[in-house]
Amino acid sequence: MALVLLPGVALTAGGEVSSRAPMDQTAAQEARQTQTTAQDAYTLPPDKLAKAEALSRIRVVLGFAGTLWYFVFFWLLLATRMVARLGYWAQRVTARRWLEGLLFFGVLIVAFTLAGLPLDVYGHNVSLEYGISVQGWWSWLGDAAKGLGLSLAIGAPVLLLFNWVVFRWPRRYWLVGWAVAVPLTVLGAFAAPLLDPVFNKFEPLEKSNPALVAQLEKVVARTGTDIPVDRMYLMKASAKTNGLNAYVTGVGATKRVVVWDTTAGRIPNDEILFIFAHESGHYVLHHIPLGLTASAVGTFLLFWVCAGVARWVVRRWGPRWDVFAIPSRPGFVVLLLTLSVASFVTEPVSNAFSRHIEHQADVYGQEAIHGIVADPQKTTVAAFNALGAAWLEDPHPNRFLVFWAYSHPSIQSRATFAAHYDPWADGGHGEFFKQ
Repeated sequence: MALVLLPGVALTAGGEVSSRAPMDQTAAQEARQTQTTAQDAYTLPPDKLAKAEALSRIRVVLGFAGTLWYFVFFWLLLATRMVARLGYWAQRVTARRWLEGLLFFGVLIVAFTLAGLPLDVYGHNVSLEYGISVQGWWSWLGDAAKGLGLSLAIGAPVLLLFNWVVFRWPRRYWLVGWAVAVPLTVLGAFAAPLLDPVFNKFEPLEKSNPALVAQLEKVVARTGTDIPVDRMYLMKASAKTNGLNAYVTGVGATKRVVVWDTTAGRIPNDEILFIFAHESGHYVLHHIPLGLTASAVGTFLLFWVCAGVARWVVRRWGPRWDVFAIPSRPGFVVLLLTLSVASFVTEPVSNAFSRHIEHQADVYGQEAIHGIVADPQKTTVAAFNALGAAWLEDPHPNRFLVFWAYSHPSIQSRATFAAHYDPWADGGHGEFFKQ
């Protein structure tokens, strides 16, 4: 018995992918597999290639369908007057405005979490079937419950804060809201590493991988990143995933190196050095403040435009929804819907910026390990191949998909660039390192 997901792909009850492609499509796929040239620096064996292509299509459907469903759910809550009724209910429960607001937004958060749960469950099931996730269902549900708890503990008060801003400054709330959002974004970047232990276990990297720590210190010295040994951690990712990762996270006092235990010992240390050097590049090249600045500018424009659009929406449909002004609980939900749609529409812009700085970090990372590893080109290409194979990334993704949804360049383009990037030939030097 098979569940048809997309044209040409079916997922059997056992989770195996079977082909329903016409003969000409199958022949074309086989031809593409046999015509791989030296230009393809990232390649997969035929069995993994078929899975990666099928999984890529599933990811596309889940991503866009999930976004569309959230918009529809937003609209349904408003069109059926459920939001208005929720506001009246919260008013009857308590006369304290702040508590009323927490109840209102808390129920909304739970509603949206439950609405997205079927897609989340299906996504996790696919991840299990394709061997990317190894996390059991009870553990996964536990993480989902923790995520909901954090959303209620942090998200509800934040929404209440912005709702208060709308009440307090009904004409210029978009400007005041922007002024509040910017420091909250910085605070979020600072606090993110402090919340990670809620979901995963960490231990000092030096405890289990002293040799890797010694090599990482060479990259730290060359890049000038101020990350002492006691801020290098091993994350026990193997209990949940077969994926690979190593990254730098946090700001200031919370900045740290994190290497997954699926990465340490599974791929050569030289490749981990490149991944770490790439992440270090984001800090050295000031991508963090640059990203925060770009986010601040984008948020300013979104708030300004969406304030006008939300007013128009309330005038157009408000009477049907029992919504009469933005400075109200239901009116604030209209504003949230408008911001969500605008964020989706402008996603290609933010992703294009992200791909640019990710490419810069790739260049920086490859240059940073020059002189530390024997062959920077070979090491970098091998690292991308290991990452791509672990996550089953499609070697030839759809160009429109890359344009719209990819926050990083495709693995293929990254590996191909790395294979040809050799600024040291004939006595030259790199873009970021002059020696």
